[in-house]
Amino acid sequence: MSMLFPPIDPNERFRSRRSAARRRKRLQRGALIAALLVAVALLGVGAQFVGGVTQPGRVETGLDAAPTIAPASGPRPLPVEIRGIHVTMGLASLPDKLEQYLELERDGLTALELDVKDEHGQIGFTPQSVPLAREVGAARDFYAPRAAARLVHEHGVYLIGRVVVFEDPTLATARPDLAVRRSGGSVWRDGAGLAWANPYARRVWDYNVDIAVAAARAGFDEILFDYARFPSDGDVENAVYAGSDSLAKRDVIPSFIRYAARRLEPFGVRVSAAVFGLSATRDLGIGQLPRRMAPFLDAVYPMAYPSLFGEGELGLADPSATPGATVSQALRHFRRALRGRETLLVPWVQDFTLLRPFGIDEVRAQIDAARLAGAKGYMLWNPEGIYTEGALSAP
Repeated sequence: MSMLFPPIDPNERFRSRRSAARRRKRLQRGALIAALLVAVALLGVGAQFVGGVTQPGRVETGLDAAPTIAPASGPRPLPVEIRGIHVTMGLASLPDKLEQYLELERDGLTALELDVKDEHGQIGFTPQSVPLAREVGAARDFYAPRAAARLVHEHGVYLIGRVVVFEDPTLATARPDLAVRRSGGSVWRDGAGLAWANPYARRVWDYNVDIAVAAARAGFDEILFDYARFPSDGDVENAVYAGSDSLAKRDVIPSFIRYAARRLEPFGVRVSAAVFGLSATRDLGIGQLPRRMAPFLDAVYPMAYPSLFGEGELGLADPSATPGATVSQALRHFRRALRGRETLLVPWVQDFTLLRPFGIDEVRAQIDAARLAGAKGYMLWNPEGIYTEGALSAP
């Protein structure tokens, strides 16, 4: 047999981890419903107990209206192997573009990651349950989440919603009180001129998780948190974080992930995070510690792009020249960091050119390395949404 996948069924594992919580919720809900039934009987009025009531003549807007009671069916089963692509909200807004990506199912596509909130702080739709998104100008109408989820599932594809967390120039600019600041009070910006939301601010946590909940209610199967970290470039020594005396820096990101996972648990979605490719090798000082994050995650997605490793990293003279060896070495560190955990490993694969041309051979070398490392699959990343033919083939 191949060494592609771990012997434990991740779907069964996911269900068992949540079964106890569901039983507690059913007992509490049962007591409440019984009391309500008695009241209704006394009043002589018929009633229905449903998550939400559709008003006569109401038309679904494609936003995030949803039942208030969590789905009881649990998460959608994972593909045998995750073979996915990244799709920006801008691309998804183009006529028939999402359908074109889903046609890659014939080439082996099993998963699609659609941006819910991106690096600019924009949200792909208008979540009615998140008024702050409208107040700061983050809500957009790139796509209708329910319709997108329905379309993806009609093709039998697993849908992942990416939520960029703390790099958020939209929120930080509109609400400086929630931003990373300078000592003089102005908003701090990174090397690219982008403002960041304060990882210590509980209001920032709530904002991002509220957006994730809206996506979960719309039908996304998994929420992938990206940029769940502190800034890594620019004059980070001059960044000031309000509330930094309340929690050690290395505890902030694991605490946020734990909070997000608990908030999302009732909605039957998996929770994952993208992390730097070196985050399992050493502490990068940005709060990403995979072993401490893993207990609250169903999967970790290392960004093990060979072109982003410097000379000599991972013991390799030129990591970009040896993509297979680079991914193999990076994932070796992640396997060690996640040892004893049930968290799945799904690396992002470089499908773009940087420093040197990357074609099917270079992409395939990364995929083969991921499979040999026992990863659950892989995700292709190309910022322009152009993917190499043949990179999604089954093993």
